Amino acid sequence: MRNVERYPVEGSNSLWQIYDTVSRWKGMRNFIFIQIARYSPSLRLKNSIYSRILGMKIGKQAAFGLMAMVDVFFPEKITIGDNTIIGYNTTILAHEYLIKEYRLGEVRIGSNVLIGANCTILPGITIGDGAVVGAGCVVHKDVAAGSFVAGNPMQVIRTGE
Repeated sequence: MRNVERYPVEGSNSLWQIYDTVSRWKGMRNFIFIQIARYSPSLRLKNSIYSRILGMKIGKQAAFGLMAMVDVFFPEKITIGDNTIIGYNTTILAHEYLIKEYRLGEVRIGSNVLIGANCTILPGITIGDGAVVGAGCVVHKDVAAGSFVAGNPMQVIRTGE
């Protein structure tokens, strides 16, 4: 089960009310720096932007592939462990804006984790140390340490041992 906090809204859908929940300036600033990081070939520059400017918790030698996309509005809710690889074009979300509510959730990705290309990690997810997430997977529930998951919908291929 995803660990998210729910915030009901009245009137128009929650996305129309986004700037009641997050500053426009924070969103614009984060967007600019995330785009710089997405296209940068320098892993050090990416990690520096993510940790020093966006407030993410990034472990030693964590590596983000080209075009990886972190949450624009709440990147500070994302933690990545040591020696973890986030694959090409993967998206990590810490928010969801829905019709009648919005949800926020911490995303915790452990150490020595491999996230394949083109994955989507939803808010409120924990991925344990040593886990492997196959390319193209939508991670909609927690992944146990040492497990291998893949597919859409996500399926456990091998459990942690």
